[in-house]
Amino acid sequence: MSLSADVDASQLARWFDANGIDLTEPVRLTLIAGGRSNLTYQADDAAGRSYVLRRPPMGNVLQSAHDVAREHRIISALDGSGVPVPHSYGLCTDPSVFGAPFYVMNLVPGIVVAVDSEGSEYPVESRTLASIDLVDIMARIHLLDVDEVGLGALGRKEDYGQRQLRRWHRQFHESSDRDLPLVDEVHRRLSSAIPPQKFTGLVHGDLRPGNVLLSPVGRVNAVLDWELATLGDTLADLGWLVATWRMPGEPELLESPTAHPGWLSRAELINRYSEQTGHDVSDIGWYRAFALWRLTCIGEGIYSRYRAGVMGNDGFDIEAQALLVVRLAEAAHAALEDL
Repeated sequence: MSLSADVDASQLARWFDANGIDLTEPVRLTLIAGGRSNLTYQADDAAGRSYVLRRPPMGNVLQSAHDVAREHRIISALDGSGVPVPHSYGLCTDPSVFGAPFYVMNLVPGIVVAVDSEGSEYPVESRTLASIDLVDIMARIHLLDVDEVGLGALGRKEDYGQRQLRRWHRQFHESSDRDLPLVDEVHRRLSSAIPPQKFTGLVHGDLRPGNVLLSPVGRVNAVLDWELATLGDTLADLGWLVATWRMPGEPELLESPTAHPGWLSRAELINRYSEQTGHDVSDIGWYRAFALWRLTCIGEGIYSRYRAGVMGNDGFDIEAQALLVVRLAEAAHAALEDL
């Protein structure tokens, strides 16, 4: 797509120039990721340079969601930390330039491996290495000294489980008008069995193969999509990874690329993480159930926004999303039964 009618290419170019970022008009802007998360655009200029712009979605969003200034702050702090992230060139908080606040980063080479077909197409000989590198980088994120990298004031560190359960339960009921009692039942059971917070650090919030750029030889070139990152219980990231990691032969509840030979098993992911961090992972079952319940709440928000018509008409299957929310709630309940 080209620049939309509400974006003045010259104004965007002037902002680049004022911030010392080389940009030669004309500029071609292409949406490379959008819809239900922050929107990501690739900007290609007449001199052959390419940048990535990240801004909130067009539709109404829940308060505190899609804060690109916060996301920019995080990747800027992590640049040079040993955690692979894109380099940020700058943040614009003036919505008149691009229709919303946005930040600019470099275009990192790599492959996004998010869905089943992409997982099967990714080189077989690189899948194990990619699985290992993903877990190792997760461990590196969790072992960071957040005060040393400048993120110690990103948020509260303590009582992560209680805070997250309260937040997502509130957002679920703010976005939903459906009768889904299982969501409240799982919330009650999770709240009554929160494990002690043994390890505190930076939590990405959505770390999985689809949110990293992989090289063809099994290396993570960059970790993307930090919009849900916060401080808290780092085992939540591991629970999220194993909750979204599909094993061969399993039905596809969520988009996942890992149900093919070569990708590590869930048990191997957990063992690798324990080896790299030295952390006790014996409570991982609770974190997996929590991740599935949190996915339920997020999924209901997506369903509600599409049903309300604020996300546009992009062919999204609203009724399938409604059913997915129910299936996720059932999966969260079943995960609790396995504890």
